[in-house]
Amino acid sequence: MNKDKIEELIAASKLNSLLNKQEEEQKKNNCIIAILAIIGAVAAVAAIAYGVYRYFTPDYLDDFDDDFEDDDFEDDDFEDDFEDEE
Repeated sequence: MNKDKIEELIAASKLNSLLNKQEEEQKKNNCIIAILAIIGAVAAVAAIAYGVYRYFTPDYLDDFDDDFEDDDFEDDDFEDDFEDEE
């Protein structure tokens, strides 16, 4: 009987150490998941902020291109000026 109790204690201690290892792994996994969640949240906020910025900021390049399309002179008029001087 004494031997059975010793074997039970050894089995219980092995089981206890195995459970402790699993708990430590879960704590590490929870820490990694928390860090990834924080990084994801920061990235999501940054993406939303960039989208709002792009939505509310006017596109000045389109206005700049429009200025050149509405020029009053044409190439023919420019050449005519040189012909008159001769």
